[in-house]
Amino acid sequence: MTLPAPSATSTAIVTGASSGIGVELARELAGRGHGVTLVARREDRLRSLATDLTDRHGIRAEVVAADLTDPDSRSAILTTLADRGLAVDILVNNAGLSTVGAVAECDPDRELAMVRTDVEAVVHLCSLTIPDMVRRGRGAVLNVASTAAFQPIPGQAGYAASKAFVLSYSQAVGEELVGSGVTVTALCPGPVATEFGDTAGFDPDDVDSSLPKFMWVPASDVARQAVAALDAGRGVVIPGLPNRISAHTAAITPRRVLLPILRRRHPGLKG
Repeated sequence: MTLPAPSATSTAIVTGASSGIGVELARELAGRGHGVTLVARREDRLRSLATDLTDRHGIRAEVVAADLTDPDSRSAILTTLADRGLAVDILVNNAGLSTVGAVAECDPDRELAMVRTDVEAVVHLCSLTIPDMVRRGRGAVLNVASTAAFQPIPGQAGYAASKAFVLSYSQAVGEELVGSGVTVTALCPGPVATEFGDTAGFDPDDVDSSLPKFMWVPASDVARQAVAALDAGRGVVIPGLPNRISAHTAAITPRRVLLPILRRRHPGLKG
């Protein structure tokens, strides 16, 4: 097992912990006895979850409201924890968002906010936490990518590219850390019923019609498999056999064949 043992002076940062997969990841870690630091912008939701986790599992739950598009806000997470005497043994970069539609019709500010959250925050928080993990000889990082990482997606060009970066970055850093006592796992979920689609701007009916029911995996199952993979030191985890098959098929399919199919099927490019 590679997860550091829980202690009174260590914590697991979980970003995007106010909803969806982030909530379930925090629950899974707390259920294993790890103190958690819940990070998101919606402080009221974080406090409610923190109370629930403390009551259920008797762990220490920190709440740090932060805007992950802002470098100073990200740095403040680590400063706050240091002031509280807590070392980060586990980092979960879960926060993420997507835009939907053609780049020719995009909102530039929203595109940049996506890249800052999905890419910049991952790199920044890894850079802030991994050196100390290596010095202590223990630590685990879970970076949430997506099955979108395995192919370009017209209609979600920036999102798929961002998740491809997260997957590549995680694999490379994980290899750098071999023998250090620190591991990196990339979680690549397929479709999950969360607030993600609504926030991105998907029409629920379009999403339901474009993605078969057998590919959907509950957020709780995604979190359980993710933390199990993190504990086992696995480099990549894709929850659900259909999603694993789909991801690997997409990765090897010639782009001249795949891209026109994805363009025609993507809900964000219809109409």
